[in-house]
Amino acid sequence: MKRILIAALSILALGAGAAKATTLDDVKARGALNCGVTQGLPGFSSPDDKGNWTGLDVDFCRAVAAAIFNDATKVRFTPLSAKDRFTALQSGAIDVLSRNTTWTMSRDTTLGFNFAGVMYYDGQGFMVRKSLNIKSAKELNGASVCVQTGTTHELNLGDYFRANNMKYEVIAFSTIDETVKAYDSGRCDVFTSDQSQIYAIKLKLTNAADHVVLADVISKEPLGPLVRHGDDQWFDLVKWTYYALLNAEELGVTQKNAEQQVNSANPEVKRLLGSDGKFGEGIGLSNDWALRAVKLVGNYGEIFDRNVGPGSPLGIQRGYNKLWNDGGLQYGMPIR
Repeated sequence: MKRILIAALSILALGAGAAKATTLDDVKARGALNCGVTQGLPGFSSPDDKGNWTGLDVDFCRAVAAAIFNDATKVRFTPLSAKDRFTALQSGAIDVLSRNTTWTMSRDTTLGFNFAGVMYYDGQGFMVRKSLNIKSAKELNGASVCVQTGTTHELNLGDYFRANNMKYEVIAFSTIDETVKAYDSGRCDVFTSDQSQIYAIKLKLTNAADHVVLADVISKEPLGPLVRHGDDQWFDLVKWTYYALLNAEELGVTQKNAEQQVNSANPEVKRLLGSDGKFGEGIGLSNDWALRAVKLVGNYGEIFDRNVGPGSPLGIQRGYNKLWNDGGLQYGMPIR
């Protein structure tokens, strides 16, 4: 009886030890962060012909890897469709989903996820051929619309047309590539998605100059990275990496000057870069975690500009994605 009791206690002890294992432990043991991204969306997450990934969402994962490993290359990117992205995160196949995903209540609650922040404030729009001479979405009554299934775009589309008492025909596809191909070949009159995505997709069309993005925005699409429920330390790590990138931009800490700024007299900069306080301890990292992220990847503004902003082929203006003190919505919580 005594042996049975000891064996049972040993099993419980092993189980308790396993329960204490965190996502951060798994990532460190693996030696790389597993990051879920799109199957190819210029400006956000797209591979080149050699398999090298670039984009806003890609760089965020690189920043997380840099904070953990002091090496922004320790990331494995997993391309996921809109349909498969949530299953991959729920199953543990990826550690973070950084894939132009809209923050909604159902995804935040019933699907068991935590959104770490809004990397890009967006809204759903429409693209049409110039030859149709359409100036407003209110002129789309009776149009056929290409849309990707498993997205908020499909739902918003129905809401918008019903609210405006207009008829439409849905032509839906499971992948973004299929959706774009159908629109480009003329199978539908309209393509709908996040406006940022539309600008990226427009570059891929056979004759990009023949198409126009309408000014109408029909929804709020706050896009950001997300993690599974149940691991608060990992949620905090991903969330505060996002805040660190914003705070770095606000404080003038850049990829180029980050190491020199460690000696700054500004208390906020010192806390951000780890020369004052022990703010890395709470997320399981060394106190220079934010310095690593900014030095190796850049601050939020640098990441935005080179991937989707004026310095990129997309040429998108910051708009709502400006910092809060410049008329935008981006706001990094204080490190204190």
